[in-house]
Amino acid sequence: MKMLFLCVANSARSQMAEGLAKKLFGDKAEIQSAGSMPSGKVQPWAVEALKEEGIDITRNFSKSIDQLSAKFVVMLDYVITLCAEEICPRGAFAKSKKLHWPIPDPAAAPEDQKPQQFRAARDEIKRRLEAFAREHGILVKN
Repeated sequence: MKMLFLCVANSARSQMAEGLAKKLFGDKAEIQSAGSMPSGKVQPWAVEALKEEGIDITRNFSKSIDQLSAKFVVMLDYVITLCAEEICPRGAFAKSKKLHWPIPDPAAAPEDQKPQQFRAARDEIKRRLEAFAREHGILVKN
């Protein structure tokens, strides 16, 4: 199964979704993330929130849909958008099923609320991924 997580900046929600999905699904899925207007960096709080789950995304980088391999894009099974308040990126993903998980952008939270907002986004993404795994019969790793 090939999955793509999309948001605008590819710096928080889609990065956390990619990291969580890779841990949960292991070799059962090929997973990437991208954004329509990549910020060029991964939010430090996203890195920290996943570190608390034992996931290291320090080597991840914010990338555009155009930077993904054509082979991956054409063979996508699922494209999951994570935008809530902004306009989600759209792409010509003919074969893939599209899911929309509207999760508020934790990077937009006031500075003193960022830790808890990133954790809340992480936990919601994890909950949805676990439900997706149950629905699609994917063995979830602990």
